Amino acid sequence: MFRRREAVPFAFVAETDRFRSNVTPPPRERLSASQIVGRTLLGLTVVAGLAGSLIFGMPSLQSGDAATHQQQSEASDNR
Repeated sequence: MFRRREAVPFAFVAETDRFRSNVTPPPRERLSASQIVGRTLLGLTVVAGLAGSLIFGMPSLQSGDAATHQQQSEASDNR
């Protein structure tokens, strides 16, 4: 398909570079102390959960002598 080219006045193109809006966005609301404490506690809970899962999960990920050790039941000893 072909593009339709229209003449654009140079002054219009030049004005777009320095265009500023006269509408300012509303100021951001400040967080209250309880919101800051809540977000901090939530972050600490997530970090503690990840660290705990890593600490408790590491022994199950290690391969060592546990794989070569075989368990025998006491019922097979009396035969």
